[in-house]
Amino acid sequence: MESQLRAKGASFYTIGLSYKKADAETRGHFSIPEDAKVTILNEAKKQGIEVLLVTSTCNRTELHGFAQHPFQLIKLLCEHTQGTIEEFEKVAYVHKNSKAVHHLFRVGTGLDSQILGDFEIISQLKKGFKTSKQEGMTNPFLERLINAVIQASKRVKNETQISSGATSVSFASVQYMLNNVQDISHKKILLFGTGKIGRNTCENLIKHTKNDHIVLVNRTKDKAEKIAGKFNLIVKDYENLEEEVNTADILIVATGAHKPTIRKEMINREKPLLILDLSIPRNVAADVEEHAAVSLIHLDYLSKMTDDTLEKRKQYIPQAEAIIEEIKEEFDSWLQTRKFAPTIKALKNKLSTFKDSEIELQRKKISDFNEEQATIISDRIIQKITNHFANHLKDENISADESIELIKKVFQLQKQ
Repeated sequence: MESQLRAKGASFYTIGLSYKKADAETRGHFSIPEDAKVTILNEAKKQGIEVLLVTSTCNRTELHGFAQHPFQLIKLLCEHTQGTIEEFEKVAYVHKNSKAVHHLFRVGTGLDSQILGDFEIISQLKKGFKTSKQEGMTNPFLERLINAVIQASKRVKNETQISSGATSVSFASVQYMLNNVQDISHKKILLFGTGKIGRNTCENLIKHTKNDHIVLVNRTKDKAEKIAGKFNLIVKDYENLEEEVNTADILIVATGAHKPTIRKEMINREKPLLILDLSIPRNVAADVEEHAAVSLIHLDYLSKMTDDTLEKRKQYIPQAEAIIEEIKEEFDSWLQTRKFAPTIKALKNKLSTFKDSEIELQRKKISDFNEEQATIISDRIIQKITNHFANHLKDENISADESIELIKKVFQLQKQ
């Protein structure tokens, strides 16, 4: 594959950094906003780089493209972000040709994601390719490669269970409710705390429970109102927290307090109450569980659910890798065909020149020469000859390079 990947002296590179070596602050230095991606593409074009794909998420930033040297891409990245070359070199990776292709397949199929089986990156790759195409920074190679990665991503998602189960605490809490609470869509759910975990939990509640009896409470009411407005939910004042706790069927605590915000004396009821504490440190006092009506589920239990899920997902890695190899082989085969396509085209042109010359000669020699019929027959013969040569070059048992050189020599194609 290596030789086919080189174009006009350039090689196909992936340069980037990810969660594996770079912490969140460092990744932030190399984050690329949407408008900056277009700027990078246009600057690359000025520098003679003809093919480039830019992707940037919270977990990784990568540039994929043809360059004479990877430093061309590294320099582009550092000049258009807050990161420095020295900072990049400490945490970066550089992949070349077939290794870059293999890396892109692993990224697109969720095998290189921070959470195994997370397929969010594939939408970013599609979006990045669309932007590159709009800016005239793609070629058939990159288009075929991205389509192959998308195909692999779909098959891995549909044919394996590598993305099944809960992998975030917010989703694990909702999944726990779905599995353990009957008639969840009609229960009154109180969400106390609307930080990041609270927001994510709220979105999962809306998506999976189809419940419209969700009440939000937050110390800062306007934060809760922003989320409530998005989902058309009810917001109650912090002063009404105790009253809401005693009328709810399920209480989800996702506050960032350093001391318990839900205490035993706040609960005065006989009706069952399920409490899920998603906070660190715990925001539900330990003695709350002593209340006969209360069932308390801690973050530790939900985290174990996510750990178990990830362990189960790992068993599908070999199946996912087999799918990748199958599609990558198809891509390699296409790439091999493209390698000798110019030779076949040159051969066809050379044979057409022979045909035109011979038809011209016969037209002069034969008074009733049927040029139209002769052209049809000649073109069919030329097509059969070129097909035979193409099939020969596809044969794995022969050296395509040696055969190409022989064809060029016999038909003097290099002179064209």
